[in-house]
Amino acid sequence: NKLRVTEDILENKIIEIEGKNSSESSDVTLSPRSKQILELSGAFANKLKTNYIGTEHILLALAQEGEGLGMRILSSLDIDSRDIAAIGASSRPRPVDGSYMPCFTVGENTAKILSSALKVPLYTFSHQEGHIAAALYDSKSENLFTEKFLAFHVSGGTTEAVIAKGNGYGFSLDLAAKSLDLNAGQAIDRVGLMLGLRFPCGAELEKLALKNTKKISVRPTLKECDCCLSGLENICRRLLENNESKEYIAAYCIEYIRKTLSLMTDKLLLKYGTMPVLYAGGVMSDSIIQNSFKEKYNAAFAQPSLSSDNAVGIAYLAYRKYKNVHTEF
Repeated sequence: NKLRVTEDILENKIIEIEGKNSSESSDVTLSPRSKQILELSGAFANKLKTNYIGTEHILLALAQEGEGLGMRILSSLDIDSRDIAAIGASSRPRPVDGSYMPCFTVGENTAKILSSALKVPLYTFSHQEGHIAAALYDSKSENLFTEKFLAFHVSGGTTEAVIAKGNGYGFSLDLAAKSLDLNAGQAIDRVGLMLGLRFPCGAELEKLALKNTKKISVRPTLKECDCCLSGLENICRRLLENNESKEYIAAYCIEYIRKTLSLMTDKLLLKYGTMPVLYAGGVMSDSIIQNSFKEKYNAAFAQPSLSSDNAVGIAYLAYRKYKNVHTEF
């Protein structure tokens, strides 16, 4: 709880310590101390053999300099680096060999630098593990860390089902099914933009869908346990061209995805046997899908605010690995 700091808290602390500038000048300059911090950041970047100055280097410079406004604010908030026992980071999209995206290297490198500076262990996990762990944490399903369960990761970048096997503090993941073309979150955003909604479109599409009163019948396309979602965009475009209501089209899109995931779940449970089911990822924050699957499968979900949150899951996995014990809520 000590480390829970928001933008508003920091802004208020700056005003409290420095006062509010009443000048109407639009000119912004660097203070002498800021210039010193940037120079020190550059020195850290050179020392660590990086060709850029990143936020991690600035943080190290602030910590070493120790007397500026930033450190005074952190001190006033009772934040002590000694409270940090370990660092967790996402290092790749999925926990398999060859899984790679450049964006993850930035976060991992920052974590490595902070781990070295603070002299605390660093634990890395995949992005997918983080989403699943967030759902386990929020649904209070800690028992699944010792069981086998079926987990879906459904978002704009992924539509996959995995067989997860708990090992006490984490789990292994084996791919069981996936989308062969479009991901569910991509389909939702494309249909939402087609309807004039703001990107990302999930929340607004759900609001529209809840206003629909017409009956909907969909016929998803599956190839064994895998799904195909690219046809959904074309169907929704035809509905729009035929002057169907936006509410109906939104409801059709969500029902198509719900039905697809339901058929995938049924086929996978038939193939691998009965086991607990968990759904994670941004798409699974949709209340229509959640309510349906909670009733049909007694499935575990994260609340909407954590369905798309990877950081909470990564932090939870790092905590469990650091403790290497079963966690009680």
